[in-house]
Amino acid sequence: MMAPPWLTLMDDTIRVCSAHGTPDLVQRLRERRAQLLDPKLRVLVIGEQGQGKSQLVNALVNAPVCAVGDDTTTTVPAVLEYTKTPTAAVLTAAPDAGRRELTQAPHRQPVAVEKVTATANQEAARPGGEMVRAQVGLPSPLLSAGLVLVDTPASGAARPGKATFTEILRADAVLLASDATSEFSASELDLLGQVSRVCPTVMVALTKIDIVPGWRAVAERNRAYLARAGVGAPVVPVSATLRLAAAKAGDRELNAESGFEELLRRVKHDWLDQADVLNRRSVAALAGMAVEQLAGPLQEELAAASAEKPKGDSVARWHTAGRKLEQLQRDSARWQTMLSDEVSDLIADLEFDLRDRTRRILREVDEYFEAADPNRTWGEFEDWLRDNLATVAETNFTWLLERFDWIARKIARQIAPDHKDLLPDLLVADAPDDHASGIRTPKVERFTIGQKLFVGMRGSYTGLLMFGLATTVAGMPLINPISLGAGVAFGAKSVFEERGNRLKRRQATAKTAAQRHVDDFFLAYGKESKDAARLLQRAVRDRFAAYAEQQRAEITASAKAIKQVIDAEAAERTRRTQAVRTGIAELAAIRQRVQAMAAVRLPEQRTRGLIA
Repeated sequence: MMAPPWLTLMDDTIRVCSAHGTPDLVQRLRERRAQLLDPKLRVLVIGEQGQGKSQLVNALVNAPVCAVGDDTTTTVPAVLEYTKTPTAAVLTAAPDAGRRELTQAPHRQPVAVEKVTATANQEAARPGGEMVRAQVGLPSPLLSAGLVLVDTPASGAARPGKATFTEILRADAVLLASDATSEFSASELDLLGQVSRVCPTVMVALTKIDIVPGWRAVAERNRAYLARAGVGAPVVPVSATLRLAAAKAGDRELNAESGFEELLRRVKHDWLDQADVLNRRSVAALAGMAVEQLAGPLQEELAAASAEKPKGDSVARWHTAGRKLEQLQRDSARWQTMLSDEVSDLIADLEFDLRDRTRRILREVDEYFEAADPNRTWGEFEDWLRDNLATVAETNFTWLLERFDWIARKIARQIAPDHKDLLPDLLVADAPDDHASGIRTPKVERFTIGQKLFVGMRGSYTGLLMFGLATTVAGMPLINPISLGAGVAFGAKSVFEERGNRLKRRQATAKTAAQRHVDDFFLAYGKESKDAARLLQRAVRDRFAAYAEQQRAEITASAKAIKQVIDAEAAERTRRTQAVRTGIAELAAIRQRVQAMAAVRLPEQRTRGLIA
């Protein structure tokens, strides 16, 4: 089943409003869309104070529902709907504790039908609660046809009140009450103009014709006013007093004289029977208002985008950039030469410092092993040597970092004196490996007891033989106390001499082992120190080169960047202008549909008979 044209137009209008970011308007249109799908016809009865508006409602339903009188003024809306039995209630919305919003479900207070509006007015005047509306249900033939009447608070001097305007936005048709004692006032004409823009289906009930003999002239002048104001609202003269009296007496002629027969005929045939036409006119009015609300800002934005001009280029900035580029090229060659020279000097100084410190350690090693026995002191000596070499490595490496930091900052001050963070965390290198440990323990032959006996016996044999032969001249035997004592002395001397010789060999072996270890340390750490220096040199060079390249790229692309900005701004203006033009064109298309739909007129029908 295809949707009616007015529903399609409403959906398209909601979509356009949503695309242009107007959530409040979208919400109102969606609420109105849901109301238009309701088959009931919501007729709003409006009018200024004292125009017979509430009495007109009573006469329409033939029941004293709305409070009337010179000292009575409607302050809250009263909604009259069809029910099988008369019912009435006052609906209030009491605020929750604190500063929370009103509860969603109004509180319903049942009231007698004839007292409902008076009670509602009294409740509205009391503090501490907020009135919503008076709800009335009547078994009226007019209401049973699907009509919902809404009696609204009296309108102000120039515009409808807030409650009345809210009801107008929900209305399918509006019935204005204006008494025949005078022609339209300026405020009534202004009210009709405002109402017809929101709800174009409007009718004027010229009330109190029973007390004004010249009501026909007033009606004609009012029709002329409406024609000049461009408000297509028929004027129907009525008398609520005659209508109620005719209903009470059952007098059809008096009812016809009251004018309500014509009023009810128009309500039924022009409104109830033409629900689709009313929906079209209502949607056309709402869509037209939405289009006008959106079109103004779009037209202003289009005019502003068309008048906007691109920003001018800066020649002075370009010349300054060119001079900076030339200076940057000269500085680049200068600092690269400086960096290379400084690093070469640094490596030579580091190597000399390392050689000098290791030589001092070796001199101490020689002095130490002139007296110390490696067999007894090797563990203590190994710890001492390891600690000293580690100190040498740490000192040499610290000097490397400090010296390189000084070199880098010296060059950085020439390259970028104002760029203080050019070297953040740049001069950071891993600590050198532990080359001080791992000295090999020298292999020293131990002077065992067996070896001592062997050396002693060999030495004692020489003494025994030499002194034994000498004593034989004196007639003594070869082995005698003298030769035995000489053998013991010579054996002990041989043992002591061998022990000293072995100590010297151990000391020499220890010195050689320490020398080799220090040489290995010098080679390994020296290579690592040079590698660290080269890595730092590359890091500084790459950082400075990257900075120079960045400056060169920024300066070279300066003019191009400015043009790109101009092009981007022009493209954005073109894109936005095109989007605005598209939006305006879309609104224009909706406006054409609105005009076509608003051109629908209610058909002229002539019927007779009393409806209610």
